[in-house]
Amino acid sequence: MVIEVKVPTPGESINEVEITMWMVSDGDLVQKNQELAEIESDKATLALIAPESGKIKLNAKAGDIVKVNSVACTIDASVGVSLSSASVNNHDLKPDVSINQTVKAEESEKSKVNKNKEVKVTPLARRKLEAEKLSIDEVLSGLRKLSVKDVENYLNNINKPGIGSVIGANISREEKREPISQLRKKLGERLVKVKNETAMLTTFNEVDMSRIMEIRKTYQEIFVSKYGYKIGLMSFFIKAVSNATKLFPMVNSRIDDGNTVTPLYTDVSVAVQSPKGLLVPVIRNVDNLSLPQIENELKMYSEKAKSGKITIEEMTGGTITITNGGTFGSMLSTPLINPPQSAILGMHNIMDRPVAINGKVEIRPIMYLALSYDHRLIDGKDSVGFLAAVKKLVEEPLGLLTTDKNPEELLLGL
Repeated sequence: MVIEVKVPTPGESINEVEITMWMVSDGDLVQKNQELAEIESDKATLALIAPESGKIKLNAKAGDIVKVNSVACTIDASVGVSLSSASVNNHDLKPDVSINQTVKAEESEKSKVNKNKEVKVTPLARRKLEAEKLSIDEVLSGLRKLSVKDVENYLNNINKPGIGSVIGANISREEKREPISQLRKKLGERLVKVKNETAMLTTFNEVDMSRIMEIRKTYQEIFVSKYGYKIGLMSFFIKAVSNATKLFPMVNSRIDDGNTVTPLYTDVSVAVQSPKGLLVPVIRNVDNLSLPQIENELKMYSEKAKSGKITIEEMTGGTITITNGGTFGSMLSTPLINPPQSAILGMHNIMDRPVAINGKVEIRPIMYLALSYDHRLIDGKDSVGFLAAVKKLVEEPLGLLTTDKNPEELLLGL
C-alpha cells in the first residue's frame, strides 16, 4: 500500500512552506516516526514525520516552495523494513570514513606542496629549516611566532617584488549566494509594516544593576542547588514589566479594528535567537509567576529555540515584548514593535560607568533601557512613567513583591 505524506499545516493563514532539507534520499527504506525532512514556514520550523515504515519516493527537492496539504513524498508500506536494513541503507549513503580521510590527507599534502612552490626561500633559510627539521608550511601556518623583525621586514619591503607572493597571496574575492528563507522574508515584511503603519517613538532611561547583581552573587549557589539552573537578569525585567503594566495599562494595550483592547493580564513575548533567525515565544500570566518559574520558562524556550522545536502556539499572543541586545554587546538601540502589540522594551549591555550618588561620583554597573511604543495609543506620560517604574523595580527588587509600594509602606498599611 502506498501512503501519501502531506505537508502539515504550520498555522492559520499559512498556505505554503519551504522544504529546507531532506534527511533521507529517494528510494531509502524508512522507519515509522522517523524524521524525513525539515519544513520552514514564515513563523516556525517543523519536521516531516514518516507515518509508516517502507520505501520512500520524494515528490519535491530541498529548497522547493510547496503548498500546505500537498504530497511531499510517498511511502510504499508493502516493502518490509527492519531496523537493521534501514540502518544498512542509511550507512550506504555515507562515504567510507577511512577512504575519505586518506583522500583528504593526500589533497592536503598536494595543496601544501603547491603553496610551498610559490614561496621563495633563501639558501640560508632553507639550511636553517633543515637543521631545525621544520617545513615551510609549518613556519607559514603559525607554528613559529612572528617577531617584530619579521613585521618590520615586511613593512620595509612591502613594495618590493616577490613579497606579496608570500603574505597576502591567497586573498579570496568569492561571494556566497543563498536564497532568503521564508522565515526571514516574513520577518522583513513585518518589520517594514511596523515602520510604515505605526507612529513609533522610543524613550530611554538607565538602570543601576548593582542590587540585582548583588542578589545573584549572594544567592546563586543556593538557587542552583534548589532548582538546578541559574537565575539570570531577564526574569527580573520580565517581572518588573508585568508589575509596571498594572500602573500604566495602556503600555499593555493594542489597537484592534478601531478599538483599544487592554488585557487585564500580562503575557510577555521574549525575543530569542535561533539558528533560523529571531523567534518570539510567549511567557503567559507573568503576574502569577515567581522568578524561578519565569526562569524555568526562559530555559525551556532557549533549549527549544536551539533545536528548532518552538511551536506556533507558543509564539502566538503576547501583550508586550522584551528583547535583550546586550547579550550581543549592544550599548543602545531602538527596538521595533512586535505587532499587534504597542510597546517593546530593549535591554542592553552592562557597563561600569561613573554616576553621581549622594553628591559623590561612584562607579556602578549601568544598563541603558529603551522603550519603543506606538504613539497613536500611548502618550509620552505613560511611556516615560512606565520606563521609570521598570527602572525603580529593577533597582529596588523587593518592590517586585509589592508592585508600587515599598516594604515599609506595606508593613505600615500605607
